[in-house]
Amino acid sequence: MARNPRYDVLFEPVRIGPVTAPNRFYAVPHASGMTNTMPRMRAAFRATKAEGGWGVVCTGYVSIDPSSDDAPLPYATLWDDEDIRSHALMTDAVHRHGALAGIELWHGGGSVMNRVSRIPSMSPSGTAWMPTHVNFMGHQRPRVMDSQDIRELLQAQKQAARRARTAGFDIVYVYAGMGYLPYEFFLPEWNQRTDAYGGPLRNRVRLVRELLEVTHEAVGGQCAVALRISLEELRARRSEHAPSEAHELVELLASVPDLWDVKMDSGPTDCAPSRFTSEGSHEPVIDFVKSITNRPVVGVGRFTSPDAMVGQIRRGVLDLIGAARPSIADPFLPQKIADGREDEIRECIGCNICISSWHDSVPVRCTQNPTIGEEWRRQWHPERIARAQDADSTVLVVGAGPAGLECALTLGRRGYQVILAEAQEDLGGRLRFETRLPGLSSWSRVLQWRRSQLQRLPNVAIYRGNRLDAAQIVELAPRHVVTATGARWVPLLYSPLEVPAGTLDTANVYTPDDVAAGAALNDPVIVFDFDNYYMGSALAEHLAKSGHRVSYVTPAGHVSAWGIMTNEQPQTHRALAAAAVPVHTLSRVESFDGEEVTLVHMFTPARAQLPCKSLIIVGARLPDDAVYQALMAQGEALGEAGIVSVSRAGDALAPGAIAHAVYSGHRMGRELGASEQQVPFRRDAPLRSAIDAGGG
Repeated sequence: MARNPRYDVLFEPVRIGPVTAPNRFYAVPHASGMTNTMPRMRAAFRATKAEGGWGVVCTGYVSIDPSSDDAPLPYATLWDDEDIRSHALMTDAVHRHGALAGIELWHGGGSVMNRVSRIPSMSPSGTAWMPTHVNFMGHQRPRVMDSQDIRELLQAQKQAARRARTAGFDIVYVYAGMGYLPYEFFLPEWNQRTDAYGGPLRNRVRLVRELLEVTHEAVGGQCAVALRISLEELRARRSEHAPSEAHELVELLASVPDLWDVKMDSGPTDCAPSRFTSEGSHEPVIDFVKSITNRPVVGVGRFTSPDAMVGQIRRGVLDLIGAARPSIADPFLPQKIADGREDEIRECIGCNICISSWHDSVPVRCTQNPTIGEEWRRQWHPERIARAQDADSTVLVVGAGPAGLECALTLGRRGYQVILAEAQEDLGGRLRFETRLPGLSSWSRVLQWRRSQLQRLPNVAIYRGNRLDAAQIVELAPRHVVTATGARWVPLLYSPLEVPAGTLDTANVYTPDDVAAGAALNDPVIVFDFDNYYMGSALAEHLAKSGHRVSYVTPAGHVSAWGIMTNEQPQTHRALAAAAVPVHTLSRVESFDGEEVTLVHMFTPARAQLPCKSLIIVGARLPDDAVYQALMAQGEALGEAGIVSVSRAGDALAPGAIAHAVYSGHRMGRELGASEQQVPFRRDAPLRSAIDAGGG
């Protein structure tokens, strides 16, 4: 299929200082959870993007010195020459596919705690970041940087840039964003210095200018030098010399870097979830940069539509289309546009599960792309899959939710004759209801993409409105059965031991399943949420917008407490406030008599009563695995029918997020019928140094 000519502009090469990007697709720096401790996994992960057509592929943040230690978060290092080999694996892998490799050199300054190195952190004036996220909290405050510290910082940047050049990188970054050290010099809240690095903005940008200059010196014209900078806060600040301090800063540094990589200031705005922010949300902040500098500009905005990408280029907003999340969801996005297959793009849904993996310090995960992070470890490729040895056998997949759809698709691609049976008339399982909740419509892409791909496979038959029982399945006599029948919410209470326990023997107690089924609720409604993800708050917002009087109760300290892992927490609080939903934190429901709910404080004996006619409990989920259990009870009848395996996938095995269900379905589809020896799981390890190898 030929490429649509209106997308030709996306495939034009772009000169970046001494190097040339083969196209405008730019996989920007982002954390992957795969650091120097997992060099082979990291190389394969980045190489897959290059194979998929991204013209530039960058690392995540790479510390230049032990005084920048972000543990336990997964950062990489380039502290000495021993680190070079680890990064060279990535550059070699990326270069094999014709892409440029970029490295984001980083110093965290006063925003890191140096928990491992135990070196006191430093900031321009001794100011510390005081976050509300416990993962970022610490008790040792930074020291004030003196002139010797600045000289040592510049030397560390220079040495790291030299090592980056030796490792084969084509683009070397100075990172002045997201609250990290160079950015801290921009803002008076951090920088109260009275020397040449403080006071007017011209002085506050001095350090970044010097970092760029020493980086240019270190790479000797062999690599491009990029500046990654957050502009959101500066754009909001007045300047006596320009429309804003952001404008003034770009004017002061316009021609110093070879590339401007522009972004927002914090996770909730820079990587905003689709629940609250649409595609291209950065434009109002960064749209002016190209009018000031003649250097190429790259930026992000969760771009998945090639038309939106072209619009950014044609309107003079960006020169290169940056992506983190979309390049995770579909590493082959550029290639699909090049081939005229843009309808096959596996679009990012903006759920930010990928970002939660960084907070969890584990390899990156994705709801849409279950192969991400598994390219080397399990040898999963996002576009290719080996044909099964018993490929012509019939597999019955029961349930067409996220796990069932992914499992059926994977099995179909392996050559199996697949029967997908769904009890309801509509496919999607939990997605049928959840995508109707406020802000979650983009999550329907999980269903839409899999449904469209299944329709292309002649060996997959989909039967809707078919609720099968064990006897009917035995009568069908498939060779393999996979039950992906989901899970159900159960109305358990919350114990002081912080586990679901106890029930309420009264009417008008509901779960999200009841709301999805159209239960008639009487006001006032209380949503009691100890699931701590999106469901409780989204349901409260949904009901409030439908005209109900709703209150939200949680034993956690925040609304949707786990949402801090996905950058949702600030917006979730704002959404409930905008919907006029009162919030009661650190409280659990003790009793409900049909008229009032009694709340107990989590840490004190304090009690309170709230009027309530309908109580919705959003807490525990249990597998809906009755079909599986009934099949397993068939015993010898299974073998007599020729059924050699009965398995569970997704929530029917272990309830979780949609990402867990998709991954479970994919793994089942990949591994069904394979022997233990045919299922790889390789353990990565740091490259051994000369000393470790016995050389010293």
